Amino acid sequence: MELSDYIRILRKNWLVIVVLTLLGLGAAAGYSLTRTPIYESSSTVFVSTQAGSTAAELQQGSTFTQARINTYVGLASTPVVLNPVISDLGLKGTSADLAKDVKVSAALNSTLITIAVSNPDPVRAADIANAIATSLATAVPQLEPEAADGSSPVRLSRVTDAQPALKPSSPNVPLNLALGVLVGLALGIGVAVLRTTLDNRVRTPRDAEQITQAPAIGAIAYDAKAKERPLIVHADPLSPRAESFRALRTNLQFLDMGGRASFVITSSIPSEGKSTTAINLAIALADAGKRVALLDTDLRKPKIAEYLGIEGGAGLTDVLIGRARVDDVLQPWGGRSLFVLPAGKVPPNPSELLGSQQMATLLDALEHEFDVVLCDAPPLLPVTDAAILARATSGALLIVSAGRATKHQLTGATEALSTVGAKLAGFVMSMVPTRGPDSYYSAYGYGYGYGYGYRETPSDTRGKKTRGRTSPLATVPAAPSLDELGFDATRREPTDGRQDS
Repeated sequence: MELSDYIRILRKNWLVIVVLTLLGLGAAAGYSLTRTPIYESSSTVFVSTQAGSTAAELQQGSTFTQARINTYVGLASTPVVLNPVISDLGLKGTSADLAKDVKVSAALNSTLITIAVSNPDPVRAADIANAIATSLATAVPQLEPEAADGSSPVRLSRVTDAQPALKPSSPNVPLNLALGVLVGLALGIGVAVLRTTLDNRVRTPRDAEQITQAPAIGAIAYDAKAKERPLIVHADPLSPRAESFRALRTNLQFLDMGGRASFVITSSIPSEGKSTTAINLAIALADAGKRVALLDTDLRKPKIAEYLGIEGGAGLTDVLIGRARVDDVLQPWGGRSLFVLPAGKVPPNPSELLGSQQMATLLDALEHEFDVVLCDAPPLLPVTDAAILARATSGALLIVSAGRATKHQLTGATEALSTVGAKLAGFVMSMVPTRGPDSYYSAYGYGYGYGYGYRETPSDTRGKKTRGRTSPLATVPAAPSLDELGFDATRREPTDGRQDS
């Protein structure tokens, strides 16, 4: 993963991170406020030897005290020292209970002993520390061997008296709050990374590229009103979503498909936007002056005629079984150089019809008569229609809905195409958010809402003349022949009377 991926994870899960950080802060604050304040006071005792007048004797005495200092440190927490303190101050509990609140230490190469006592009462903490220092100074001489004159060779003197503390030593509120924030932040980041790792949906073009090994040729901006205005290029040509289709149109022209320009537009699963993508791409190509044939090859749940508001009772199915002529069912639309071939009636054998020789011949003829041929096909995972049809075209355009299709589903769709030997020309991300960490358009400027633009009017395309060509169907016998299919090249130009709904 790159740095940008981690930044995207943080941006996408910022709310979880903030919530867990605040919970950590709240937990630390609650813990600190519910703890009883503890005050600490300390007293210092100096250990020395009483014998010796020469430098050698003094050095020997210093060495002796340093060797015994750790013994005195341990002695300070024993009953022999603490019991007199409990008796003098009238404390409750045993010496073992008192020892839990006492910390005795000595610095290295030093003869100073520090006695620190913790207690909820600052005055009582200071009194106990001083009392322990006094008791230790009394107990040590009694325990050490006496000198020849009967005196103790060691003397302990209290050099620093304990004073009541002004501030509690525990709880350390600033430290607890800082730790709470750090722990909450770490948990938030951990949850964010875990959610991203366990997320199996395709959300970015990079995810799709790693699975399909195909280029990203476009991305369609998400539009909350897409169902209300599916033909966005026609209804609102200056919207960010319409600009996405024009960018797709531009990228499509740079695909090297061996001189062919027929594409199957499909998806992994239903409801990824393949039909609306096919229609809007066809309109965008027609607006650019291309002669476009749009075929509804979804012979199971056709949608093209419904979206475009044209008659769909007769169409591709009738042509393939020889019941209708192409010229009779190929309909111009919208005052553009766009012709639509609806699906017609739903047949009992869609896969066989789409994989027939008649379908291959029809596609070959349309490729010669039009600049671009687009086929709206069913999803790849439920049925095999799109994979079969993709073999007869120059390639498939796979629509991948951001955040809807899973990586497993996209892998299955890619394998379905490769199994039949069909070429995956590229993929198009659909329903991509225009804002947020998963946005794919901000870098391209699609989300700024252009205030200018040029859209061809019907008069721009009506005056264009087509070049005379000899159709390859002229030499094909039976149903797919030029005469029987009824493909009349002179009717490729839109009529003035035909309007879209």
